[in-house]
Amino acid sequence: MPGPNWGAGGTLFIMTQDSAAGTPAQGGAPLAETPPAETRPAETQLTDDELAFLHSTFDMARNGEAERLLALVDQGLPADLTDSKGDTLMILAAYKDQDAIVRGLVERGADVNRLNDKGQGALTCAVFRQNEPLTRFLLEHGADPRLGAQNALAVTDMFGLPELRKVIGEYL
Repeated sequence: MPGPNWGAGGTLFIMTQDSAAGTPAQGGAPLAETPPAETRPAETQLTDDELAFLHSTFDMARNGEAERLLALVDQGLPADLTDSKGDTLMILAAYKDQDAIVRGLVERGADVNRLNDKGQGALTCAVFRQNEPLTRFLLEHGADPRLGAQNALAVTDMFGLPELRKVIGEYL
């Protein structure tokens, strides 16, 4: 994955699938055509400080540092930034009941149906944590309860959560 580029004033710019033709999406398949090597953007090696910064954003999502994290997204940090396990900022926030972060990421264009490497999404996490308000919010914003190997409907059955199964049923 192409790395971040630091702009003036410490602003972070990360090349994504949309900005780097031929770059595979994190956890996804390569784009249809990969341009010849001489026309592709050079990959950037991340410094230890850059890696530490990126790792810290996942801690912000887990720990509920909404104002700080969402300000970084507003400055260019991808709303769907993904770690090595496929967990996005939103998945981690949903698992830790950080509703304000999930809402803020959705408002900033994060994909409510993005799955991690285990086939879990933010909705699965909200259901597992029995967070009905967040479950409703994600469903209202298009989260698919049937998506993924460990999807939200399967979690309601696996852990005996009939109340949340009923909530999901309202959106099917």
